[in-house]
Amino acid sequence: MNQRRPRRPVPRPPEGTPAPSELARMARSGLASAARVAHWADAALRPGRDGAGSDGKGTLSDATAERAAIDLGLTVAQVRADWDTARLAGLVEVHGDSARPGWRLRAWDRDDSAVLRGWVALFDAWSIAHPEPERLAHGAVADVVSAMPQVLSFLQLSAGPVPVEQLLDLLEQRVTELRTERCEIPYGPQPEPMADPAAADTPLAPLLDWALHALASVGALTYGDGQATLTPLGSWAVWVKLEQICVAAQSPAGNIEQAAEDMLRGCAQLRPNAARDEYRAWLAARPVGSAVTELLGAARGDDALLRGLAFEALRVVGAPAEPDVRAVVDEPTLRPYALLWLAEHDGIDPEDAHEVLTREEATWLWVDTAAAVADHGEAPMLVRHLESALQPTVPALLVEVRAVGHPRTVQVLVALAAAHPDPALAKAVRRAAFQVHTGGS
Repeated sequence: MNQRRPRRPVPRPPEGTPAPSELARMARSGLASAARVAHWADAALRPGRDGAGSDGKGTLSDATAERAAIDLGLTVAQVRADWDTARLAGLVEVHGDSARPGWRLRAWDRDDSAVLRGWVALFDAWSIAHPEPERLAHGAVADVVSAMPQVLSFLQLSAGPVPVEQLLDLLEQRVTELRTERCEIPYGPQPEPMADPAAADTPLAPLLDWALHALASVGALTYGDGQATLTPLGSWAVWVKLEQICVAAQSPAGNIEQAAEDMLRGCAQLRPNAARDEYRAWLAARPVGSAVTELLGAARGDDALLRGLAFEALRVVGAPAEPDVRAVVDEPTLRPYALLWLAEHDGIDPEDAHEVLTREEATWLWVDTAAAVADHGEAPMLVRHLESALQPTVPALLVEVRAVGHPRTVQVLVALAAAHPDPALAKAVRRAAFQVHTGGS
């Protein structure tokens, strides 16, 4: 007998947490300068309509920055800093060679949840908002970024000022744990670890100082006199992250500690909304950059189902994943998925996004999806998938399927032939599979 899992009661934030409207007021105050520059760009440049304002990399051109500085009574450096903050908070979205106002800017004055989401996006990007010190090992920087969620959790539980020496002890313990975990050798053949010998010799005190200054710069904490204290916004954001982890731990799949590939497999049988909840919780428990890298790694594997699910998880990531997704457009295996992701990110309706694909790319994607259905679905699903093909007839489909050269073409055609109830059609598909296998015509 299947029993419905009892619904977890809606958690309440810690006592003393300001109301959402007050938190939103704080976020609006902290992001006021960024919102001002974003509103200026929307009015003065009409970004997204004439392509003005951006150099194609998301930064303002010199002429635009100088114009904004004059209009707003700021220095060029202040304009650039506020523009970068606006981008990280989703007030401005950069698409290719143009910039345009994000949906959060449109809802800025009327939607508290949009404001808080924007601030949390900035909070998540603290290590980007305040670049790390120069001449420090990249491996050590990455270790500190990975360890900071535990430091922030300790600050949140302390509910008051914490001496930096205590935070440094905690950081050193967590970094040691992370490095020890990387040195553990799992069963079976494994690739050689990519160790950074300089990281182990890098002192962590300057990196903790950088991290605390960076978190202070986005309004998550105050830092001075040898101690750090979370702000109300910072405390609330850390509590939200912890709650997401708790939800994942109590979910049917419980994927919070899994690698991306295992997490995606665990989500394969979930309904879309439940899967998205799992993706959000999994993402909340790790740095965005490494999570995106891990998802794209899973997408490069042989399992077409995981490829599709990985890009669904990347849709939950949103704007921070754009550079990495754009970087894989030239990889044949990922190209159709990446193009669809970018089209939807650019605001194209998901129902129309397929129009960005060429006929060959769409056919390749059809075969890849058929491979996922053949491996994990049932025969009727594969037959229904045949009806989704762009080609008007099965013979035309077979010609184009053979032409795109998908590595799973033979297996897909064999599975389709075995599943289809029409003997004549099944025979034609089986013949095509044999011809692909033998290289005949």
